[in-house]
Amino acid sequence: MTTSTVAETAAPAPRRFSRTSPSLLLVVAMGAFLVLSAVRTFTGGYDLTSSGTVAAGLSAAVPIGLAGLGGLWAERSGVVNIGLEGMMILGTWGCGFLGYNHGPWAGLLFGTLLGAAGGLIHAIATVTFGVDHIISGVAINIIAPGLALYLTKVTFAHYEGGGQKQSPPINDAKAITLPFSHWLHTIEDKHWFAVSDLAGLIGGVTTRLSLVTLLAVLVLVGSGWILWRTAFGLRLRSCGEAPYAAESLGVNVYKYKYIAVVVSGAMAGLGGSALAISAHQFRDGQTGGRGFIGLAALIFGNWRPGSLAAGAGLFGYTDAIQLRSSAAVHALLLLMAIALALIAVWQWRTGQRTIAVVALVIAVLSVLWFADTKKVPDELVGTTPYVVTILVLALASQRLRMPKADGKVYRRGEGH
Repeated sequence: MTTSTVAETAAPAPRRFSRTSPSLLLVVAMGAFLVLSAVRTFTGGYDLTSSGTVAAGLSAAVPIGLAGLGGLWAERSGVVNIGLEGMMILGTWGCGFLGYNHGPWAGLLFGTLLGAAGGLIHAIATVTFGVDHIISGVAINIIAPGLALYLTKVTFAHYEGGGQKQSPPINDAKAITLPFSHWLHTIEDKHWFAVSDLAGLIGGVTTRLSLVTLLAVLVLVGSGWILWRTAFGLRLRSCGEAPYAAESLGVNVYKYKYIAVVVSGAMAGLGGSALAISAHQFRDGQTGGRGFIGLAALIFGNWRPGSLAAGAGLFGYTDAIQLRSSAAVHALLLLMAIALALIAVWQWRTGQRTIAVVALVIAVLSVLWFADTKKVPDELVGTTPYVVTILVLALASQRLRMPKADGKVYRRGEGH
């Protein structure tokens, strides 16, 4: 063996994925904020950074983030849970049923339990009986809406304020407002560059902040700590990466998969309950595909809780924008063009030349659309969250890595 060969063998392989430093994340966040502020100043789309938009975006991000967190628990154990949408529906109905009689917190608990029940059914089908994960999830997504609608007609139609497709009103959960928030609104109304935008962002999270939102943040942080900082989390993640190796070390893979999928359903049920509380009632079709957008946030976040939260925030923000004003959606065209141009540069540098060209072409078309029109047609405004979802997943998700055993059927003792 030559000296060069020994050196090549001894040299450590370069890391393909490295943990991003907090300082770099801070620089990126500050850059994104300044770009957002510049677009707001140039276009006059004040709703881009208004406290109302921030508050609405945060409220919209909570159900999406909790659904994505449910997917994170399941897929880190090796089980694909595409039934998150159905489990969210069970959560919305459960919250509407018990929330009317016993208050929002009782409804939140019952909705979470119904979501966990949906997760248990998915675990029995996939872990015990080896049913294809996608088929089981799709079945839950088909059965849950029909079951919720049937139960609504049986129960809520006889309640005052209820109906064939909705529950009676639910009281809102308590919200908190910090004392200095009214000063922030005064600064926001000045429309100063960066300063007013920062006041709007802070004001949106300090004015009438729901305790349900705070609970969701605690659940997100707690899940990240459990999955990445405890022995339990290490064993659970090993079931999604190498279940037979985990089995050889004495890990009860079945048990950990069951726990993960039941917790996954509970997270989705909690997200559905939060959605019902924010709307003050259960309504048929209330989830509107948020379970699937939660899966998109999970993929966008590379199966990590922090990045997942960022993805949920992005989708929640675009959802809030399209509800606030069409002028803000028009300004969003320019913001999206800038983001796509940056994606094009990044993809070009990483060697993804075709994707870079596609992203750049879409960016140019977005700029032309922005310059040629004064308003986005109302028929397209409602599609904003879904268009952003597709673009992000198609153009910015090329270096992701799902758990190695995700979606694979596990049978004890069959590993080689």
